[in-house]
Amino acid sequence: MRTLQCADLFAGAGGFSLAALRCGLNVRFAVEFDNHACDTYRNNIVPQAHGLTLQQGDIRNVNFREIAQDVFGSVGGCDLILGGPPCQGYSAHRINDAGVGDDRNDLIHTYFDAVEALSPQAFLLENVPGMLWPRHKDYLEAFYRRGESSGYSVMQPVIMDARDFGVPQRRKRVFILGFKKGSEPADITWPLTPTHARDADADSDLTQWVNCSDVFAPAPKDDPNNCHMNHRDELIEVFRATPINGGSRRDSGRVLPCHAKHDGHKDVYGRINPTEPGPTMTTACINPSKGRFVHPTEHHGITVRQAARMQTFPDDFIFSGGLMAAGKQVGNAVPVKLGEAILSALKTHLSSDELACASAKSEMETA
Repeated sequence: MRTLQCADLFAGAGGFSLAALRCGLNVRFAVEFDNHACDTYRNNIVPQAHGLTLQQGDIRNVNFREIAQDVFGSVGGCDLILGGPPCQGYSAHRINDAGVGDDRNDLIHTYFDAVEALSPQAFLLENVPGMLWPRHKDYLEAFYRRGESSGYSVMQPVIMDARDFGVPQRRKRVFILGFKKGSEPADITWPLTPTHARDADADSDLTQWVNCSDVFAPAPKDDPNNCHMNHRDELIEVFRATPINGGSRRDSGRVLPCHAKHDGHKDVYGRINPTEPGPTMTTACINPSKGRFVHPTEHHGITVRQAARMQTFPDDFIFSGGLMAAGKQVGNAVPVKLGEAILSALKTHLSSDELACASAKSEMETA
């Protein structure tokens, strides 16, 4: 059976690509702007793939018509496009402007430029739930119009939580799936049926949510990502006064000037509770001032490796760049295990002879 060929756009450190490779797909092309993320991708993903072209730079400068011919021409074309445009423009952490007018939001349309040029059997877009806010509906509606005019059936956006698929982290993300018209699988379940739940019992097919306790097991001694922020003595004392295994900054007795009149974000400077799935790993996940990112029992923020484990990266996956650069890459990534759950399901449909024939027929009709 022919190996399905993928393109990973806005590839980051390679969470989606690693998931694809683990599912038996091949990643043939990837593009990423950030130089540290590119280094990470180059060191970890490229050696595992076959004939992978990694392009560093602005995706708006990529000639996808050339990529279709030069990269995918010899392997029967591109079957699946993966990728999530930078999500900060839609982030709930930017309450004041909420991304309205953010140039990064236009990258969702650049994504579809690639879909039109590479003409895959299917595409899968990932982003934060904020992209579904009413203030962004013009962008989303334009995306769906382009899908329709380009010959794709675009399914309604769905929100999936990583903890429902065995990831030790609460992480809700939007996924948009599209198939070439005429080749839509009739029996696909979308969104995926969860495999895990809070209250799974013996009579259920579900498994209980995975808590994050294993995240804090000792890291390999030579792990360059086993590092955390250095904190001021004052802050270390605050952490000492914060109850272990889930205590909050309010429990420490410390009141910041910025919280004197309002409580602010309750999770900042809080400890992670290892008996539950961990908090959402953000681009600032190694900074306790940005969320509940303090070690459950030790008096410092979590390490890059611990954050990466929350995202289900293996310990031999090394992130390049300094502490902050590595944390940013981890926070931007698709959890590997969530990616595997989705792509293993899609692979079944994309590999079917019925779908392949329908896709070929669709191409002949639009030629």
